[in-house]
Amino acid sequence: MSFTDVPWRNIDLNLLVAFAYLYRYQSVSVAAEKSYVSQSAMSHSLSRLRALFDDGLFERKGHKMVATERAHQLAPAITRLLDCVSNDILTSAPFDPTEYEGICRIGLTDYAEFIFAPSIFDAIRQQAPKAQVSFVNVNRSNYVALAEQEKLDIVIGSIAAPEPAFQSHHLYTERHVCIADPDYIAFEHGLSKLDFANIEHALVSPDGRLATGVDDTLQAEGLNRKVTVATRNFMTIQSLLIGRQLVAIVPKRMAEVACANSQLGYFEPPIVVPDFDISILWFQRKTSDDKNVWLRNLLRSLMAKSG
Repeated sequence: MSFTDVPWRNIDLNLLVAFAYLYRYQSVSVAAEKSYVSQSAMSHSLSRLRALFDDGLFERKGHKMVATERAHQLAPAITRLLDCVSNDILTSAPFDPTEYEGICRIGLTDYAEFIFAPSIFDAIRQQAPKAQVSFVNVNRSNYVALAEQEKLDIVIGSIAAPEPAFQSHHLYTERHVCIADPDYIAFEHGLSKLDFANIEHALVSPDGRLATGVDDTLQAEGLNRKVTVATRNFMTIQSLLIGRQLVAIVPKRMAEVACANSQLGYFEPPIVVPDFDISILWFQRKTSDDKNVWLRNLLRSLMAKSG
């Protein structure tokens, strides 16, 4: 018989718990005490058990309720079933990264993906060699929707005021530098504000806008810059800067990686460009989840080492 053929609404599985206590203690009163129900409730359960199995199940002999042959036959199966519910359903096995074969889904802003994706992959695979890693590009305007849609475990990036559904942990504070091709822009001794404003600018723009707070700072000093190209992807900016009279303001860690892999160089901006915080975010509901706790600790440790 399939489980779908059983009239479950007519069956109270709590009766199996009552059976287990009666079988173990051979007493209605003791079974009631151990299962924290009244003696009358246990007696009622016994009556229902007898009707369910069409057998007396437990017969009074002296001061004991002795199991019938039918009860002895049922006892091993009922014990296995209750153990299964207790151990396999109600008790979660401790999370073991070495045995984890699922997917670690991590949302990264363009900045975080460029800087950390390779090291995050290595760190996860070192501790969880059977796991897969999925990086999802996010930004401050879409991370909430993508975290739900893509079932993200973690989000890493510059998100100043996380939504209430998220918890966050500050990783470090990043600062900005200017990056350019030294063969086309002479910045060995830095640039004046005027020279900086007169050079054409490339802009990393997550939202597609062609102006930032830098323009407000320059305008306050009577200067204007000319942004001639903008893109959401830093890799595009990096390619554009090579061989052109273009300058871009980027996070220092991005500049360090880019300059190590190309002929580009970086220098301090001649104006004040505010720092920004990089944080790790996760859903509040996942705060106590074993996998999420492991992943958060792993990423915090990784960021601390790379700082």
